[in-house]
Amino acid sequence: MKPNESAAINGFAKQNRDPSSVTSNGSYQNANSIGKEQKKKNKHSRILEADCTNLREKLVDRLKGSRFRYINEQLYKIPGKEAKKLFQEDPASFDAYHEGYRQQVEQWPMNPLNRMIKCILKLPKDTIVADFGCGDAKLAASVPHKVYSLDLMSNNNSVIACDMANTPLESNFVNVVIFCLSLMGTNLADFFLEANRVLKVGGTMKIAEVSSRFDNVNVFVSNVQRCGFKLENKDLKHSLFYFFNFKKERTVLKGSTNTKQFSLKPCLYKKR
Repeated sequence: MKPNESAAINGFAKQNRDPSSVTSNGSYQNANSIGKEQKKKNKHSRILEADCTNLREKLVDRLKGSRFRYINEQLYKIPGKEAKKLFQEDPASFDAYHEGYRQQVEQWPMNPLNRMIKCILKLPKDTIVADFGCGDAKLAASVPHKVYSLDLMSNNNSVIACDMANTPLESNFVNVVIFCLSLMGTNLADFFLEANRVLKVGGTMKIAEVSSRFDNVNVFVSNVQRCGFKLENKDLKHSLFYFFNFKKERTVLKGSTNTKQFSLKPCLYKKR
């Protein structure tokens, strides 16, 4: 090959080298080096994208948690009738509350509702149950018994929307009433008088509540018994929850002078 041909070929080769492969000092990188750099950039981009996604999810969760805590606090400060009105005016808040509630349940070492379900499963199949404050009606979906699921709003066809102090159930109709973490509001006497109305004499009222809500268990029991019930047994051994079984001893009409309104302490969930 002639010298001038060699120079031309070398010149052509230099002109066709990828300018992007030139480093800061003017030397050329090989293809492998460029490929490694690109992989690093792609990996870094994926990490940044994942971090942004995680941050967005955390912010959304915090906003949901804040809304849940706000609604939760309001429900402890007002009677059931006003709570029903609150959810009617803002139906989305009902879903937000129960979504936040489900997140809280996942963090508990036990779910009291599962204990209630086990108890109902041991009862005769013809037992009629009223679940006061049923949420998403998990109890009804978990047992073969007839369950009337009651809550302030209905998020599915199996839930009857009503004030817990004024349900559409007939008097002396059900065998068991359930209050599972649903004793919210300032008018608990109204709830228990309604439970007394719908229960048959000798029927059972089962209660599960957060233990920190009780200042004095004996005072609570005394208040419930004024509504026509007799305490059969209680379980205070669990660190987070208390469980009570009451029997309807007699019928007590609403408006009775022996019953006064009472409430439990609010259950305030911590920020996480």
